[in-house]
Amino acid sequence: MREIITLECGECKNRNYTTTKNKKKHQDRLEVKRFCPHCRHHTPHKEVK
Repeated sequence: MREIITLECGECKNRNYTTTKNKKKHQDRLEVKRFCPHCRHHTPHKEVK
């Protein structure tokens, strides 16, 4: 079952993106590089609760 997760910027801590992931296959936290409109840079975004 896919669940909705929120991605938070690693630098400014703003929650910019939401996405889904399969929690049965991937239990670890997701980390992707995305564009942050507040920082105006590509920064690593981590999954938060």
